[in-house]
Amino acid sequence: MALAREQMIDRMLASDAAYNGRFLTGVLTTGIYCLPSCRARKPKPENVRFFDSPKSALAAGLRPCKRCRPDDFYGRRDPDQEIVETLAERARRDPAAFAGVEDLERASGLGASKLHELFRLHFHTTPAQILSRARVAAAQRLLLATDRSVVDVAFEVGYEGLSTFNENFRRLAAMTPAEYRRLLGASAFQIALPPSYSTPPALEYLGRDAGSLTIKVRGRSLATGVRLGGAPAVLRAEIGPGAVRATLEAPGPLPADAAARAHAHLLRLLGLHRDPGPFERRVSASPLLAPLIEGRRGLRIPQVPDPFDALAWVIVGQQITLNFAFTLRERLVQRTGTPAGDGLYTPPSAEAVANLEVEDLAGEQFSRRKAEYLIGAARLVAAGGLPLDRLAAGSAVRMESELLAVRGLGPWSANYLMMRCFGFEDCLPVGDAGLTKGLERFFGLPARPDVDATRELMHPFAPYRSWATFHLWQTLKD
Repeated sequence: MALAREQMIDRMLASDAAYNGRFLTGVLTTGIYCLPSCRARKPKPENVRFFDSPKSALAAGLRPCKRCRPDDFYGRRDPDQEIVETLAERARRDPAAFAGVEDLERASGLGASKLHELFRLHFHTTPAQILSRARVAAAQRLLLATDRSVVDVAFEVGYEGLSTFNENFRRLAAMTPAEYRRLLGASAFQIALPPSYSTPPALEYLGRDAGSLTIKVRGRSLATGVRLGGAPAVLRAEIGPGAVRATLEAPGPLPADAAARAHAHLLRLLGLHRDPGPFERRVSASPLLAPLIEGRRGLRIPQVPDPFDALAWVIVGQQITLNFAFTLRERLVQRTGTPAGDGLYTPPSAEAVANLEVEDLAGEQFSRRKAEYLIGAARLVAAGGLPLDRLAAGSAVRMESELLAVRGLGPWSANYLMMRCFGFEDCLPVGDAGLTKGLERFFGLPARPDVDATRELMHPFAPYRSWATFHLWQTLKD
């Protein structure tokens, strides 16, 4: 365990999930043992004995807690997680098999409130939202791969009426089904912006690195280097009133579905794949919290569309100034990115970074430790040991666990990555300097909050702590 008893008592009382796996709490009066994160009523410290494994706790005559299920954690098995992951995968594979949320409940064998709770925990969303996204994603595949009519596609993915299908498709894809079908073989397309979309802060955030080699922002225009089916290209976007006009330029041939790939890239880049409405309604209901979004309604969280690019950025940016992080990233892009045209590069691929040696990056002013972490992560991804795309479709709990097992990634890194790349909406990057400074200023605190205080202050924002974090970062500009 290598932890002082006082520290373990402190973390037990705080229900600190970061210490799960480091020790177990044995409660002598009840005869059970728990994870540090267990939310059951806390025992008196004098009635507690700590253990380093379930085996040692069992040998002392204790039994596992039925609430936090420590044996499942140590065995890397969570039955509830398996249920909801399997259910979400079934919905994505065949959304028409579920007429509505009631069918999901019946298939899970769980009650409505329990299923909703588990989907919030594992996917940071609701069963209804998962099913809606699954229907639209299935429709997108059919529109590109078949010549079935729009009406047939709507029924095929589980909609009972065309108007509901069109409404949901436009909401999630920012274009009509017919417009989406025309993406096949196209080099230009247009997406609709919601009336509340806040363009200036999105472009300011995307263009904050003036020297970036992968994205350039000028006025209301942006250009970014992308890989579309393995082929490099420049994606340009002109953001006008209510719409974005996008075009593709490439030094060589592009796959037939290049525009569809660019469409998905652009939605994520502009933060259009997640709706801030539920968060804004939740915050608006509280007089204490409502000032957080004043003047910022419609703000989206821009995403890093390329998962390995996001992972690399997290590692590069750890424990250095933002400007120096920009410098290191540009040097990495020059070494490992692919020219896309007009002076822009695609982000580095895992395979390209995996071919580097520590000395290559040390010569670019990377610390040896940072170079080791980055190259090690790239080799893990390239070898299939960290399947980022597959993890993105699963549980947030599973993804966080997998990321924390990677050398060089801690709780801040995992939560930042999940928030800024994978769109999970209830992440809490504890330890983030911008977050603690934002909390200090927003709540008028005498000093920056520590880890426990940060969690307590952010609790009222759950299950939308990613949105709250992004807004708190923006308050630092006020």
